[in-house]
Amino acid sequence: MPGKDWSPREMRDSFVSLLSDSGVPIEDISRLAGHRNTVVTETVYRKQIRPVLMQGAETMDDLFFS
Repeated sequence: MPGKDWSPREMRDSFVSLLSDSGVPIEDISRLAGHRNTVVTETVYRKQIRPVLMQGAETMDDLFFS
């Protein structure tokens, strides 16, 4: 069964991170995740995906297209 190796914590991290990366306000994400405020959402669950992906893509562009 696909996804059987995902833990609830990994799914929650992904949910919060993808919504954040898509521009959803952190207050809305906190409510959707069941947090009372944004502190836990921002410091524990949100992982910034786009900056890491962009840095990797830019590095590859530099390597191949310079």
